Amino acid sequence: MKYRSTRGSKDNTLNSPSAIIQGLAPDGGLYVPLNFPEPNFKLEDLPKLSYKQIAAMVIALFFNDFSKEQIISSVTNAYNKQWDDRSVVPIEKHNGNFYMELFHGPTLAFKDIALQMLPQLMTRAVQIEKINRDIIILTATSGDTGTASMRGFANQKGTDVIVFYPEGGVSPVQLKQMLSQRGKNLQAFAIKGNFDDAQTEVKKIFNDEAFRERLKQNGYQFSSANSMNIGRLIPQISYYLYTYGQLVRRKEINLGDKVNFSVPTGNFGDILAGYYAKKLGLPINKLICASNENNVLTDFFETGEYDKRRKFHLTNAPAMDILVSSNLERLLFDLYDENDKQIASLMNQLTQRGHYQVNEDVLNELHQIFAADFANENQVKEEIKRVYNYDRYVIDPHTAIGSYVAQQYKQKTNDDTPMVIVSTASPYKFPETVYEAITGRDCPQSGVAAIKKLHEELGGQLSIGVRALFDHEAHMEKIINPENMEAAISSILNLK
Repeated sequence: MKYRSTRGSKDNTLNSPSAIIQGLAPDGGLYVPLNFPEPNFKLEDLPKLSYKQIAAMVIALFFNDFSKEQIISSVTNAYNKQWDDRSVVPIEKHNGNFYMELFHGPTLAFKDIALQMLPQLMTRAVQIEKINRDIIILTATSGDTGTASMRGFANQKGTDVIVFYPEGGVSPVQLKQMLSQRGKNLQAFAIKGNFDDAQTEVKKIFNDEAFRERLKQNGYQFSSANSMNIGRLIPQISYYLYTYGQLVRRKEINLGDKVNFSVPTGNFGDILAGYYAKKLGLPINKLICASNENNVLTDFFETGEYDKRRKFHLTNAPAMDILVSSNLERLLFDLYDENDKQIASLMNQLTQRGHYQVNEDVLNELHQIFAADFANENQVKEEIKRVYNYDRYVIDPHTAIGSYVAQQYKQKTNDDTPMVIVSTASPYKFPETVYEAITGRDCPQSGVAAIKKLHEELGGQLSIGVRALFDHEAHMEKIINPENMEAAISSILNLK
């Protein structure tokens, strides 16, 4: 399988191992398949397959440069005993909706699905390409990617992980997870700014040719664990296919019936994986883009104008506190008939002017496939309480946004298509907000202490991933300015 940049010529391609290793294209674009693959499965196969079987099928489809043995061993290692549910992705039904639970991995968030797989793919890609340099995983995070990438790559030979996150912009539990990860190859820095500041600087460092050459001379090269990396994005397709198959298997829907997916969305990777699943033939009616008060995507899907020139909100759903949704570029590349010059122009407009406008044909196509809405902080708490009051099912703030937007969509459209809400994190990852929502009282503590308080309220068994939060002390937080990120990298790697 060949890959090209969204901003570069289709004559300039890489194989899939090289695209995974590079992460971000040198021209600033994102890698996409040169030719989108034809599905290697029939719809009627899905109900019969386990999650691991579907994951192996998807990896083989997009990354056929890997051998069958390499793919099977990758999947086996990625979805093993570190998951607290043997199915990997259990599906719960509550109040007429289906909640696709993606948080049963070691760091309690959906990022584990891809970031337990990416290190497996990266290790084998390095072997295939005979790379003799250490891979530096450089990542900006709004909270979950940092922890999941550190956990996935911990003590992985030939890799170092350097994570940048916004100071005060992640939840206390997310912060504890990042600062308590154990591994000699792991580093995390807070930056004085927001996620977009971190992501912008990471992209700038990736595209600095002089710094890349300096890395090379010192025996290193960059890659990414963000969903900008195609090796991070593709594994996410699997849970859309698996969930559909399970709904058929459970006789909740008939084979061929359409479904809607409501997806809490920040950097647009999760919902883009759903779009790719639809391109593979999955009967998706609407992909519903659910945002928090940083509702740049809601406005974009309504008007066709992407405008980041707005107030940045720190919210109770911090993983979605994002104004520049990187993976939207891959969707636009598709809808603009793979016109790399048009995509480069739009992205330059976003960088230089802070906004861009898509044409009417693209906007009409967006309206055919997507719906969009957002929830404010009070609506998040109200939705957590509404769902809890119905049958004592507990959801986190990000899932609550998906759930709230799904309800709003149903009321506005009277669309009775079965609704799957993508449940992206454990409620114990954001215990302060969940406690306040279900009790109506302020949570007297934060972080791990708040987990204990919430558990007293809810009872039941804590998962392995939640219990692990009590086991390790956190390191001291290191805080730097965004302009010092490159210097911090140089210092960690002892660059000459």
